[in-house]
Amino acid sequence: MATSPEKPPAAAKRSLPAPRRPSGGGLVRYDPLRAYMAEVSRHPLLSRDEEHALAVQYRETGDVAAAYKLVASNLRLVVKIAHEYRRSAFSLLDLVQEGNIGLMQAVKKYDPLKGVKLSSYAAWWIRAYIIRFIMDNWRMVKLGTTQAQRKLFFNLAKEREKLLARGIDPTPQLLAKNLRVDASDIEEMTARMGSDDLSLDAPAGGSEDAARQTRLERYAGDEPGADEALGDEELKRLFREKLDSFARSLTDEKERFIFERRLLPRDGAEPLTLQQVGDHFKLTRERARQIEAKLVKRLRDELRDEIPDFELMTPPE
Repeated sequence: MATSPEKPPAAAKRSLPAPRRPSGGGLVRYDPLRAYMAEVSRHPLLSRDEEHALAVQYRETGDVAAAYKLVASNLRLVVKIAHEYRRSAFSLLDLVQEGNIGLMQAVKKYDPLKGVKLSSYAAWWIRAYIIRFIMDNWRMVKLGTTQAQRKLFFNLAKEREKLLARGIDPTPQLLAKNLRVDASDIEEMTARMGSDDLSLDAPAGGSEDAARQTRLERYAGDEPGADEALGDEELKRLFREKLDSFARSLTDEKERFIFERRLLPRDGAEPLTLQQVGDHFKLTRERARQIEAKLVKRLRDELRDEIPDFELMTPPE
């Protein structure tokens, strides 16, 4: 007769608690890169025939599921290429993320009928997106904005170290010859890489008075900014148009004469005096002044209504 296995005592059950995953406050540190690699490893690699069939299917039908499989099966390639740039000041996952964008672009552009493996074709796109990300975010001021500058940024340090390891002085002329660029490009990129970004809002330093002054204030010129100059020019243009319109509205001969010969004389002519205006119309100097004062007041009132910033252009009355 078979006997049932002996049950462990209750105390033994209590002494063997079920294993638990470490909580967020535990001693085990969460590694996002390891978690990402665990997720990537879930996607199987494709054979050459499977890859070709999916690529043809996507190219002919636009099947998103086929494109997804092509991207997922090459995620390991992105991580491998991103490791080549791990010495940069960016997180490896940031580089992987940019490389994944390049991989998706490669799948979109890939032509399976040309006989090139997707991984070989995608490597160029992945590397290009990672390099562009590093160049755009290396500093607040971009170091390289052209394809030639991006290439020089990454190859300059490598070529300099290679020459130093061989005991050769890496002069700008020699570096330019080996990298097939101009010596001026080498000197410019060396200066960019060797200098730090400076904030114009930071204190300028130096004496106590200068310490309270920012670099922007120190180097600012007396000339107005482009936006301020443009606004002033537009305001002056509007002011001239309103003056011309006001002149055309004058019907009184005396007012028109005072406006054109005393207030706004043309072609750089000297403005007439009140006495000359009075002599021209056989008026006293005081009467000429009264006509002018009335004319100026009417002109001010009209310009004030038409031009919002008119008060900024004229001294107070």
